[in-house]
Amino acid sequence: MSTEPSATADPHDLLGYLLKHANLQLTALTDAGLERLGIDSKDFGTLRVLAHREPASQLQVAQRLGIDRTTMVAILDALERKGIVIRRPDPADRRRNVVGLTDQGLRTYHAAEAAYREAENAFLAAISSNAADQFRRTLRTLLGH
Repeated sequence: MSTEPSATADPHDLLGYLLKHANLQLTALTDAGLERLGIDSKDFGTLRVLAHREPASQLQVAQRLGIDRTTMVAILDALERKGIVIRRPDPADRRRNVVGLTDQGLRTYHAAEAAYREAENAFLAAISSNAADQFRRTLRTLLGH
């Protein structure tokens, strides 16, 4: 067995490594941009779902985000304590809660949307806008969206 370094041993050649570290870098940028609003990128995803839909059940929001119910409850608990979301019994089925943004939550969402876009633009600054658009299309294709 050779102990010579191999060009193929570089983790930067692996798609999984690249995707993981790109995600970590983007998350760090977005979390830093959202910090002044008292939220992070997980919270922003929840706000984005709620801002673009009628009030939804906790389960519907979790499914839309692809996270488990326990994580969703923890996120919503924190956002509710901050006055950003409100949970109330569903008038059609009082066994479940519907979640919606408060007025403060809607203001937070709009500010977060701008902060997120700024962080995303900073992340993509090294490539052209055409390349960034193609990158998004390629990722959507790979994810089946």
